[in-house]
Amino acid sequence: MSLLSLHQVSKQFGARKILDNINLTIKANDRLAIIGKNGAGKSTLIQILCDRLEIDSGEYIKKPNLSILYLPQTPILPPNLSVQEVFKQSLTQIMQTHKQIQTINAALADKATPDTQKQKLLETLGTLSGVLDAIDGWDIEKKTKESLERFWLSDLKNQIVSSLSGGEQKRLALAMILMQSADLYVLDEPTNHLDVEVVEFLEQKLQALKASVVFISHDRYFIDRCAQRIIEIDACKLNSFDGGYTNYLSQKAKALEHLAKEHEQLLKLLKAEEEWLAKGVQARRKRNEKRKKRLEILRTTCKNTPHIIRTMRLELQRENLRNAHQTSQNMQKMIIECQNLNITRGKKPLIENLNVRILQRDRIAIIGRNGSGKSSLLKTFLGILPPSSGILKRGDLAIGYFDQHHSTLDENKNLIEIFCPNGGDIINVRGHNMHVYGYLKNFLFPKELLTQKIGALSGGEKNRISLALLFTKSYDCLILDEPTNDLDIATINILEEYLHTFKGALIFVSHDRYFVDKLAHKLLIINDIESNKTGNQISNVEESYLSFSEYLDQKSELYDYTQLESNLIAPQPKEVKQNHKKQQKLSYKEQLELASLPDEIEALEAQKQVLESKLNTEQALDTITSLAQELETISNTLESKYERYFSLESKQEALRNASKNQ
Repeated sequence: MSLLSLHQVSKQFGARKILDNINLTIKANDRLAIIGKNGAGKSTLIQILCDRLEIDSGEYIKKPNLSILYLPQTPILPPNLSVQEVFKQSLTQIMQTHKQIQTINAALADKATPDTQKQKLLETLGTLSGVLDAIDGWDIEKKTKESLERFWLSDLKNQIVSSLSGGEQKRLALAMILMQSADLYVLDEPTNHLDVEVVEFLEQKLQALKASVVFISHDRYFIDRCAQRIIEIDACKLNSFDGGYTNYLSQKAKALEHLAKEHEQLLKLLKAEEEWLAKGVQARRKRNEKRKKRLEILRTTCKNTPHIIRTMRLELQRENLRNAHQTSQNMQKMIIECQNLNITRGKKPLIENLNVRILQRDRIAIIGRNGSGKSSLLKTFLGILPPSSGILKRGDLAIGYFDQHHSTLDENKNLIEIFCPNGGDIINVRGHNMHVYGYLKNFLFPKELLTQKIGALSGGEKNRISLALLFTKSYDCLILDEPTNDLDIATINILEEYLHTFKGALIFVSHDRYFVDKLAHKLLIINDIESNKTGNQISNVEESYLSFSEYLDQKSELYDYTQLESNLIAPQPKEVKQNHKKQQKLSYKEQLELASLPDEIEALEAQKQVLESKLNTEQALDTITSLAQELETISNTLESKYERYFSLESKQEALRNASKNQ
């Protein structure tokens, strides 16, 4: 079923064409990722989809009463309310739905309600139940708690929204939008500036939604896990690819092969037509004017196709490049060494007792939550931020630094002034002279941007400038703070290609799992600092040689196990906790209860089966309502019996283990 369609839609701003006669259909339960270079028109397209931007021509068709929820790159939230107050606003719809369901159930249970009205009420009940099913909204308290915890908002509940960072506001906006029901969710860069754990939770929520989702992202793992189809914007047109990012790459490779064969055939045809034209007399006849025009078109096509092929081949080579060479560590010189290093910001300790050696060809990704101290650790390595205690040794080396805030860029200068401060248009790139445009073309900058002021450029364009500037010089070590932020996939591939060929040490911070998996040989994971009552010199920084994805899978499994354990073990009363050492086994009453529960559960399960069977065959409306209510009561009782059984089982096992250890 089609929710929304664009037919022959065009859009331009001034003389600049953005979309040219595009067609796009979004169906129920679609999962679409929109990709393309920065400035290609991704945000323009989704604003058109949300009916927030007028089209210049074409047709915009949507299903009547279509509900769309839109998340912009920079969310707009009430600045003077607390996080808790703002979050409550997103619960209005779900709470109203619950109240409507309660009212309908009361009317269905009322014998005075006519059968004709009950039939309509049952239809409405089905619709409302579908709304709650779509967002898993039956248990409001559980869903609210989970959203606040997993989006890391629990500790911020009482903070005023205006005091939050951009990343915190993004997390709040995402938590809010997922508490609401819609036919279509449209998300502009939902993963930007989010920690990996939050991104993984977001993936789970989007996969569980019973609705359509359209999103822009440069996170390739996120695209692979959440997209069923990729829409690529290229040269004002839309190209559609089935599947996630891995399938997209495979289909692009096939398209490249097909295009190369097609070009070879065109060249043969062009050669034959050129020979015909060279004969002169026949070609000058009027009736052959059309053939000459076709020849001109053929020449143009043959001229442009090699450029397209080269571009596609380069993108695929960049994507599939792997660094296979790794020099023995014994032959490498030391870059940085830390001994019992401690870093504090204000009164807050960030890094405790770090001991690590970084060698010449090490490739290290620093991982941790926002605010955990990743950027502070990089600045300490650089000597910008002194450690509060401990020893930091640095070799005699040249370090290149990428600052995510672009503090080294003068916003009043243009690109030529930045790259050629002494005038002219020639720059020295690691010992070789190059024309400034020839060099910047490698970073996807068109010629017309050379005289553009830095201050007028987007965040992604500033990132590209900072990286291009950094790569003009030779270094022993590169330290990069969030280098992929605001970059499109094409630029990230260029960055990865350069870093793969870089011979020195690489230390970087990134939340991009795909980027980290491709480049890092080791992870430094900054964990939350816990109170150390034993006085042991334990560091809160963990070293791991797992890939980032493997580490996250392991962490996710541990989280699931912890949740399962906490659900199975019932909270003990204070007097039980105080006398825990004395208690060797379950009380006599608890033992009797545990022994009888399996029979009770079996009987309830049998009753439930009988009721379900009756519901499937019953036709009378009154009987259906009565059976449904009875089934709900038995299901709830059965659930509580299960929980009590598992709780007593776990308690008995814990007491046995405690008894053995005493």
